[in-house]
Amino acid sequence: MTDLPDTYRRLVSTVTPEGQVRLSLQSVPMPTPGDDEVVIRVEASPINPSDLGVLLALTEGDAFSRDGDAAVAPLSPPVQRALSARKGIDLPVGNEGAGVVVAAGSSADAQALIGKTVALAGGGFYAEYRKVRAADCMTVPEGTTAEEAASSYVNPLTALGMVGTMKREGYQGLVHTAAASNLGQMLVKLCKADGVPLVNIVRSETQAKLLRDLGAEHVVDMTADDFMPKLIDAIAATNAFLAFDAVGGGKLAGQILAAMEQAALRTQRADGPYGSRQMKQVYLYGGLSSAPTEFNRGFGMRWRMGGWLLTYFLEDVGATEAKALRERVSRELKTTFASKYTQRIPLAGVLDPANIAAYGKRATGEKYLVTPQA
Repeated sequence: MTDLPDTYRRLVSTVTPEGQVRLSLQSVPMPTPGDDEVVIRVEASPINPSDLGVLLALTEGDAFSRDGDAAVAPLSPPVQRALSARKGIDLPVGNEGAGVVVAAGSSADAQALIGKTVALAGGGFYAEYRKVRAADCMTVPEGTTAEEAASSYVNPLTALGMVGTMKREGYQGLVHTAAASNLGQMLVKLCKADGVPLVNIVRSETQAKLLRDLGAEHVVDMTADDFMPKLIDAIAATNAFLAFDAVGGGKLAGQILAAMEQAALRTQRADGPYGSRQMKQVYLYGGLSSAPTEFNRGFGMRWRMGGWLLTYFLEDVGATEAKALRERVSRELKTTFASKYTQRIPLAGVLDPANIAAYGKRATGEKYLVTPQA
């Protein structure tokens, strides 16, 4: 067992009784692994959109200021009410990460991981060390760095989960929004490799070019004047009647359903006033926009809109299939599921208001990496 410090630092987010969200570093005792547990020296952990809800407590990134060694921001009364269960609780942050196993319990599986670079999810990875179950660790291929492995759970498995949901629900193609994100780029490469028709919705011609350069065939710019006609054409060409929407708020989800209906009517007769018989599904899996979700029901009577979460998908498919998906991610970490980072931030730098304003923007195509050992 490597000599370890008595304490380590971790980042926590706290909703205070005074109506603020407070980000701070805590010094906590170094944990002792149980028989089937290991301690990881965390070397890299990405800031995903799913992390920001906990980290920033539904607050905009540019609202934070310094308060000694911490960063604080005021919470509006509605947010205080929504997060009342969090009041006074220090929540560790960071959904996934990677690092080297530096201590292990007595079991053979745990001992076998000592010195290995591993990746996993489970929360609390914006920290210098993390105790986890040995069974939850994914050993990455030799020669893979912790930085290359850091984003090996949330985005890759989400991309695989989208394709898996499409197959389980009997659809033939996909529509994806905010498609120039790291996840969106993975999905383009995955769908190209697996022969899955994919319609990508982006917010600029620059983003469209990025995806076309990756091999995307159907890319539609939602800011263009001809967005809806182009979207209808793309859906008609791909039979993509299942969509995953990362935006959540605003009119986009309704526009996608309307475009699906018009695409379906090119080959189907309307069933009287009830529209086509084509089932159309939009899953909201993100919240890049906090605006209300708006739609006009001009898309017949066979449609669904709901939520989608990776955790639930993995529970539904079961342990055997989930293991197979993780093994594919491990094999393709440097190809299909490779991530690019805008900036690397040391643990203390996560509390810098300028950095919070940057990563809190949730800008498509920008991804930040926390490096706790820097």
